[in-house]
Amino acid sequence: MFSRIFRKAFGLILVAASAQQAMAQATPTAKPVSFIRDIAPLFKENCFGCHGSKNPKGKFDMTKVESLRKGGTKEDPIVNGKPDESHLIDVLKATDVSRMPPKETGAPLSAGKIALVEQWIAEGAKVDQGLDVKTDLLKELRKLWSPPAILGKYAFPVSVTALVFTPDGKQLVTSGHHELCVWDVATGTLVKRVSIRSRRAMALTYLPDGKLVMAGGRPGEEGDVSVYDLSAPPARQENNIPVLNGVSDPKVLVKRLLEADDEVECLSVSPDGKKLAAGGCDRLIQVWDISAGIPQAKLTDTIENHADWVFSVAFFPDNNRLGSASRDKTAKVWDLKAKESIATFPEHQNPVFGVIVKADGSACYSVGDDKQVRAWNLTGDQGAKQIRAMGGAAGSVLKVIQHGKEPWLFSAGADTKIRLNDREKGDQIREFAGHKDYVLSLALNPAGDLLASGGWDGEIRLWNPKDGKLTKAFNASPGLQVSAPVAKP
Repeated sequence: MFSRIFRKAFGLILVAASAQQAMAQATPTAKPVSFIRDIAPLFKENCFGCHGSKNPKGKFDMTKVESLRKGGTKEDPIVNGKPDESHLIDVLKATDVSRMPPKETGAPLSAGKIALVEQWIAEGAKVDQGLDVKTDLLKELRKLWSPPAILGKYAFPVSVTALVFTPDGKQLVTSGHHELCVWDVATGTLVKRVSIRSRRAMALTYLPDGKLVMAGGRPGEEGDVSVYDLSAPPARQENNIPVLNGVSDPKVLVKRLLEADDEVECLSVSPDGKKLAAGGCDRLIQVWDISAGIPQAKLTDTIENHADWVFSVAFFPDNNRLGSASRDKTAKVWDLKAKESIATFPEHQNPVFGVIVKADGSACYSVGDDKQVRAWNLTGDQGAKQIRAMGGAAGSVLKVIQHGKEPWLFSAGADTKIRLNDREKGDQIREFAGHKDYVLSLALNPAGDLLASGGWDGEIRLWNPKDGKLTKAFNASPGLQVSAPVAKP
């Protein structure tokens, strides 16, 4: 179970549209029941958590029709045309310990949902025409799902889980609810919106060719790594703001590199611009060769080096080693050439949320739930030795970035503060105060003279990193009626 702090910092943002997306109470219908449209979503919502394809309880995998009908360690749980004789109905209606889903995992299915399953069985437990019994139902359901339209005006603030400056430093791209928002840095005004499939973006980075890469998804539903061209023509205007279709317009959505079963949390581009890495809640790190361009991108590595969610990845300057941070309480280093783990850093003893690598490769810096920024280096034989720990935070440290020219580390997290430390000495240089909630994201512009921070409450703050002065503050929730703080002269 992850900590209460992490649950808040990366929890699902609720907006006015949420209620419309909730799964309705299923009830019997006068029309024939569709397995893929009526029954499979019900199974996914209530059963796949325990009876998925990975380590299914009772060896009962419900994510394929074929394995559903095999019944795991028991016989076929369905008798075609006879719901009263079907074991599946018996366990759904049970009131003792045999009830499914079990008490410890959730509430029993409503009478309406059970009646719908009974109707499907009574009609012969038919599978929709064209649906192969070996088909992965999770992937098939994702094909049928369409993201909601972006909101004209937000009723609640959206947490800024990711942000990045455009290559020219004049604009800032931030996460939204099923969208990316582009803001003018000088004025803090919204200049462009991009609709996306993911409910939220968890990481954003630019490629050398100016394309934007986003990692995100819908927690517990799907994960996504997509590449966008934000210079493409807009599909329409929303309140006089250009809106790009990043869901289905090939001019905007250059390529969807990854479709995963759960959210993707992090991204890293190699220093030579030829590799892209991503990690997420499935514990995997994916690496692509993008040297020939995104349309020809090739997945070269799928790394299972952690025992829990991967929150951060970072390339070494040699382009062949990759650092990573995980909820499994470790930071690790992977050798892409040797295809093996070469170091594990366990000193945080708590979930590790971020890792970066010094430009010369001589040290790594990681942050976590232990409220520390830790500097460490590789010692060989899968070893990593701590150089120093930089404390001072009053809560979990969620993000860490470094300056490209100065020996500066910026870290931020649950205590609402941003801290600037000397990377070599560890001393704290200054503190940036003003956020009223968790700081979830940090970014420096290409010139290194402007720092952006994004909060749980939707607030964006722009700072001068040299003196710590606030230059601009605004809320990154389009149309939200709030009084944004005003920067003092």
